Amino acid sequence: MSRVILETRRQVVSAIIRAYPGGREGAAGLLGLSLKQFDNHAYENNGHRPLDDSQVAAMEAVTNTTFLVDYICQQFSGYFVHMPAAELLDNIDLHQRSLRTSSRSGKVDQYIAKALEDGEISEREKLEILALHAKHLSERHGQVLATINLHTRKED
Repeated sequence: MSRVILETRRQVVSAIIRAYPGGREGAAGLLGLSLKQFDNHAYENNGHRPLDDSQVAAMEAVTNTTFLVDYICQQFSGYFVHMPAAELLDNIDLHQRSLRTSSRSGKVDQYIAKALEDGEISEREKLEILALHAKHLSERHGQVLATINLHTRKED
């Protein structure tokens, strides 16, 4: 049930690379870099500047992940809410969102119950609970916005 909590930008980049089809080689090709150049920037070797946000976002577009935006939001005690275009919403999508919201709420409660088995919540458990809670709130907020978006009366 545990998920990886990314605490540094380097961890974010590494997670994206692990999720990238073709790994480092595939990501290097996307960015038009040799593997050596890519490694130097991705892992900030030998004083090289890190990959910039647009490069990281390009990799995430391929992996369909949100590690970078989740990391940035976490820095400000916030959470990311992904909203699809209104024309992609329908009642089936709303139902799927409802199921994901319920599932994420349950994961928070399950983790809290597990953490309390020894009578206290450790710092690591606290971080995990808050990360799961942020995912739940994000999903719920997206569900509410999608419902409003889909069912708002269109003025003539």
